[in-house]
Amino acid sequence: MNSKTSGGAQFLNMRLLAQNDLGGYGGVGEGVAMQVLPGGRRVLWMAHESAPKNFTAVDVTEPRAPKVIAQTDLPHASMRSNSLEISGNLMAVAYQVSKPGLAPAGFEMFDISVPENPRSIGHFDASGPTSRGAHALWFVDGETVHMTCSDPSLTPRNPKDDQIYRIVDVRNPTKPEAIGRWWLPGTMEGDDAPPPKRLAPELDSGFRAHNTNVYPDRPDRCYLGYIDGGAFVMDISDKRNPTPISSFRNSPPFKGFTHTLMPLFGRNLMVLTDECVQDNGGDWPKLVWLLDGSDETNLVSISTLPAPPVDVFKRRGGRFGAHNIHENPRRRRIQVRRTDHWHVLQWRRAGL
Repeated sequence: MNSKTSGGAQFLNMRLLAQNDLGGYGGVGEGVAMQVLPGGRRVLWMAHESAPKNFTAVDVTEPRAPKVIAQTDLPHASMRSNSLEISGNLMAVAYQVSKPGLAPAGFEMFDISVPENPRSIGHFDASGPTSRGAHALWFVDGETVHMTCSDPSLTPRNPKDDQIYRIVDVRNPTKPEAIGRWWLPGTMEGDDAPPPKRLAPELDSGFRAHNTNVYPDRPDRCYLGYIDGGAFVMDISDKRNPTPISSFRNSPPFKGFTHTLMPLFGRNLMVLTDECVQDNGGDWPKLVWLLDGSDETNLVSISTLPAPPVDVFKRRGGRFGAHNIHENPRRRRIQVRRTDHWHVLQWRRAGL
């Protein structure tokens, strides 16, 4: 692999235009969303991976001169925001606490019509003795938040299985209303199903939801990543009763942590990522899979995307392997290109 170096970073076929250190508070999480305002102004909103900051807004209208225009603090140090999404002038921010029982946990709604002054207008409370709140959320239609979140009315049989798929109506953003939920059978106290067989202790990341993607192309489907439970295509035509249509699980023999299931509409393909969560290639391989989705009731693996050589990169520090992809929630069918599954690949590896 040919690459260039600059200040310790490595890059290939990319050119650095500008950098902003966010006032010394980096550590941006998975929540990154672009707001386009009247007149073409563009504001990039970013959730932070950990305290003390909640989220930061950067004006990127001129990409060579990004400017921080808003930055907020979390209520306390034992929580993270990590995930946010915007729809129009509304923004939903997920709150996850470091241990069950802390608050606030759930998500908060903001009016961002004036980006320099984000204004809290509503809160969904998911705090409780068995709850860590919300890890990741999806909000693209202005009406519904889909998220991985604990439900304080449930008690997981194993604490690693504490976050489920939840659906919340935010048509009135000042009063979010929970309307639907689903979890892997056998993971909650009172389930009729037996507990699912776990991965080996050194690989066990839990049976809980992660990405809960619902695209404008198919508003009656949720493409659900469920960590060690694999991935599910969910029928959500009745949002009060999410129902699995099919599932795909590659672990074992692979090593778990299914992160994202993303359909490529018009091509009958789905892209699935497994997140690496151990340093120095400890849980290698973590791959990006292409599935045949022509029959949504029977997902079949057809290939994996090429990966850089593990022996070259795994000991450069940090994690090495797949994580997430650009999910492009606002694309329509006509915008899908043959390279959609390739140029958006994000690899978690040191310096590349």
